[in-house]
Amino acid sequence: MPVEHYENFPVASWLLPKRLRRPVEAIYHFARSADDIADEGDATSAERLTQLDAYRVQLDRIENGDVPDDPVFGPLAKAIRTHTIPLTPFRDLLSAFAQDVEKTRYADFGEVMDYCRRSANPVGRLMMHLYGDHDPRHLAYSDAICSSLQLINFLQDIAIDYRKDRVYLPQDELAASHVSETQIAQGDTRGMWHVMMQKQIERTRKLLQAGAPLGRQLKGRIGLELRVTILGGETILRKLHADPGCVFHNRPVLTKKDWISMLGRGLI
Repeated sequence: MPVEHYENFPVASWLLPKRLRRPVEAIYHFARSADDIADEGDATSAERLTQLDAYRVQLDRIENGDVPDDPVFGPLAKAIRTHTIPLTPFRDLLSAFAQDVEKTRYADFGEVMDYCRRSANPVGRLMMHLYGDHDPRHLAYSDAICSSLQLINFLQDIAIDYRKDRVYLPQDELAASHVSETQIAQGDTRGMWHVMMQKQIERTRKLLQAGAPLGRQLKGRIGLELRVTILGGETILRKLHADPGCVFHNRPVLTKKDWISMLGRGLI
């Protein structure tokens, strides 16, 4: 399952127990295909929103007991029925994808976090549900991890997102640092760019660390998967910290060496 293509998914999903691979695959294909509607191709905004509305209709059908004859929603309906998965996280994801079609700038960090609540946190909550963990504290940890991973993805993709006319850096913080969108367009890291980026990186690191205890509290393969996921986020943040301008010339990614190190550390 090529989870790297939908970066809000756990980066180490190959560690999943066999019994959960099919439901996770069904959830992944729902998220991936809906995200593609919002992001890929040449459709107009109106066409994208219409297609996302069709996904909402399919969710309503599943809620009413139907099993759609569809490569995305057929397996999803089976997973939802078998594991009694709530539909709210799926609807939250669709809300975030629709927002990506319509909203391209974020006034402040609160707006960014509201987006993360719907674009990233549902994935963690779905995974926690599949593992049968409904502890409120654990869910809060999961939200912190997922939101931080979403923020890391925003920082990785500053240049990529700008080419799509999207800026997820808070507008008030850009203004306070005297960083303009012209700088982003030109890949210009002069002035306060590094200071602004270090603030973003440090805040994201603290959020990731706030959720990190979950990796030790969950036992077995889910705990290992989560620890490796957290280590992956920390690794990207270190690369961003070392070179805040790398987003324009050498987008930070996880290498084979990183994966070996992360897995070794996760096993400790």
